[in-house]
Amino acid sequence: MGRPPPPTPRPTRRAVADVVRRALAEDRAGRDITSRALLPPGRRAWATLEAQADGVFSGAEVVRAVARAADLTVHGLRPDGARVTAGSVVACVSGPALGLLAVERSLLNLVMHLSGVATATARAVAAAGPRLAVYATRKTLPGLRDLEKDAVRHGGGRTHRRDLSDALLVKGNHFALVPASEALGRARAAARRRRRRLEVEVGSIAEALAAARAGADAILLDNLGPARARRVVRALAAAGLRHRVWVEVSGGIGPQNIGRYRGVGADAASLGALTHSATAVPFHLVVRPAGDAPRRRTA
Repeated sequence: MGRPPPPTPRPTRRAVADVVRRALAEDRAGRDITSRALLPPGRRAWATLEAQADGVFSGAEVVRAVARAADLTVHGLRPDGARVTAGSVVACVSGPALGLLAVERSLLNLVMHLSGVATATARAVAAAGPRLAVYATRKTLPGLRDLEKDAVRHGGGRTHRRDLSDALLVKGNHFALVPASEALGRARAAARRRRRRLEVEVGSIAEALAAARAGADAILLDNLGPARARRVVRALAAAGLRHRVWVEVSGGIGPQNIGRYRGVGADAASLGALTHSATAVPFHLVVRPAGDAPRRRTA
């Protein structure tokens, strides 16, 4: 059945800090004219970061990075991948009130989106069953790829091909410019020379057989639908080629319909919807004066 692709690396602390820095600069967090007009510089506060709906939490390192940027202290931070319900407290933060209010929107935007990705992934993984792995794609929001792919992990999914340098993926647009036999030969040679994986996008049984015989490590069945995908997998098996290649289905697949692909015989499904169309999980930041007693946490 071929070998699964290697996972992409996790985002570094520096990379997360850079995302947070850009988010805060975009919101001009250092120029919060409303909070500066209302609060004295020395005022301190604390807040709880609370989920407002059921889902899977992702963004623990974002919380830490935001806290470092605003000189805040984090308490009781729940781990990435934690299941939350409406009212769950995932972290408490304390420190200068001006800093806390200045970073509120950026913090919530990132945590809500990443938790949405993790939650969509968890739904897809549950629907796919144990034999069909769920993978992320490169269909990510600019600047957030590493965080989004990590959120996929937090939801139980997997990642591969972080960028264009990770592996060779020969697609229809390549075949439109280079004859198929020539493209496959060049791609196989480049993959061996660079020690990279070769995946080929196919749309028919004939194309799948040609790719497997040309030495592809993986075959991407793009926009075929469950019935056609099943026929391609069976044809590969009948030709004695199925064991050579990793078979991946993609195109129009999301948490709502991935269950239809459970029986096609593929190794994995790659879902762009996990990152480009994930519905955010709502969170809010409940702020209190420094002297107030903490609210009771729910988990």
